[in-house]
Amino acid sequence: MITAIVLIKAETHKISELGQELVKIDGVREVFSVAGRYDLVAIVRVSDHEKLAEIISDKAGQLVGIGESETLIAFRVFSQRESEAGFDLGLD
Repeated sequence: MITAIVLIKAETHKISELGQELVKIDGVREVFSVAGRYDLVAIVRVSDHEKLAEIISDKAGQLVGIGESETLIAFRVFSQRESEAGFDLGLD
């Protein structure tokens, strides 16, 4: 499974609408409206790079109101849940 974090700069008046449109795209798991340098953060999870390219370039890239985006591809995930599971198994 490939996980990508997509950072999006959007037209201010389109942020809410874009968030709702993005989350409808198959493979986009969550969309957050955020403060800071970017306006939206989308979490994408797909089985292969071809599907990721389709989502980023073909689907999300065609939405009106996106100024620019930056896609980060995750190599590893570190989470509290995984750490706790390791302790439950007696791992150090």
